[in-house]
Amino acid sequence: SLGDDEKKLFCRMAEVFAGFVSYTDAQIGRILDYLEESGQLDNTIIVVISDNGASGEGGPNGSVNEGKFFNGYIDTVEESMKFLDRLGGPQTYNHYPIGWAMAFNTPYKLYKRYASHEGGIADPAIISWPNGIAARGEVRDTYVNVCDITPTVYDLLGMTPPDSVRGIPQQPLDGVSFKAALEDPDVDTGKQTQFYTMLGTRGIWHRGWFANTVHAASPSGWSHFDADRWELFHIEADRSQCHDLAAEHPDKLEELKALWFSEADKYHGLPLADLNVVETSDQWRPSLAAGRSSYTYYPDCAGVGVGAAPEIRGRSFAVLADVTVDTTGAEGVLFKQGGAHGGHVLFIQDGRLHYIYNFLGEREQVLSSPGAVPLGRHLLGIRYTRTGTVPDSHTPLGEATLFIDDHVVKALAGVTTHPGAFGLTGASITVGRNDGSAVSSRYKAPFTFTGGTIARVSLDLSGRPYADVEKELALAFARD
Repeated sequence: SLGDDEKKLFCRMAEVFAGFVSYTDAQIGRILDYLEESGQLDNTIIVVISDNGASGEGGPNGSVNEGKFFNGYIDTVEESMKFLDRLGGPQTYNHYPIGWAMAFNTPYKLYKRYASHEGGIADPAIISWPNGIAARGEVRDTYVNVCDITPTVYDLLGMTPPDSVRGIPQQPLDGVSFKAALEDPDVDTGKQTQFYTMLGTRGIWHRGWFANTVHAASPSGWSHFDADRWELFHIEADRSQCHDLAAEHPDKLEELKALWFSEADKYHGLPLADLNVVETSDQWRPSLAAGRSSYTYYPDCAGVGVGAAPEIRGRSFAVLADVTVDTTGAEGVLFKQGGAHGGHVLFIQDGRLHYIYNFLGEREQVLSSPGAVPLGRHLLGIRYTRTGTVPDSHTPLGEATLFIDDHVVKALAGVTTHPGAFGLTGASITVGRNDGSAVSSRYKAPFTFTGGTIARVSLDLSGRPYADVEKELALAFARD
């Protein structure tokens, strides 16, 4: 049973989520209102879907900073109660407890991350196109997957997807159009099979039947896929997966198991692997920043988002800003990456140079120059050298050193950095300002740099000595 603090906290987290959903609904309404006022609503195809079932990423106690979950840390009720009146505000990045995920997905079982159960994979889909779809306010029970949306839109518009775009061959669409089902609720769209896999869990739908694995969720059972227990459901009649028919229809189960492996081979679902959240973050994925170790950013450029920004987690790195200080009152952000719930920032304030690494929004690790930054042109920078890992964790540990030109002005040992992502929102790189939430409580965003000029900022991940990186950037001085 839950204690008084747990009840108070968990209820408040659900209330905040309900407010978020209502707010989201209102913003969708604003878009629809505009389309109607501008005469475009009737000829606009609108598809509203979710990406998965309710999420269990809040953990057993919920979270006031979901970034902690993505770095392998769990909030305690005692810690979260301090933020009770701030949930839903700019100082929190909150998420409801896992129990609410189960409740919100009722009558389906489990929640996001489970490819094996409807609680993880079943979502609502709302489709509107008054000029092209005659049906109004009707419900369809047709089995549809997100991969079927694009083929359906092409079909509705009478278009054929291109074989290539700008000379680049395109991957064939895997989905099946359900245009016919929008016109006739009883029609067979021809969809035969849908394959699912996520984080070691497996499922497959085939013509009204669904087979799935019951896979160990704790590390003690990970990677023992041979011990998985398969279940079988006639999901067309049993959407909540209450009646396991594996013993009654063993041949059907074997058919679907074989089909799962066939589909897994086709859609890169093998080899099977169990990964925790930090290990998942370490998996390779396409990135505009991949394959390089040195990056240069300029003032006034748009924020560089997570997908395009270099990954510094778990690595040694250096940040060097080529700055001209014109006045003793010069101040502001030189470089920032992340936000209030995790990130790092190099800035000038009260004449001095500062670097702060904000660990999970809980601890600001600060380096400050003892004296003012001299007037004139300088290389202002920070070097972080990873020296190890915090015991019994994935958290990197290292030493940070603050520089003005080639002079060390401050050093700090025992600096912890993120093993995972800074966060899922607002964790961009900016130069000359702090877009989004402030990385440090020492200033208010955007804290735009004034009283001088930033020529460029270099982010180096090569692991080279700071002096070598500095010399490389100093060559730019001579070219300017």
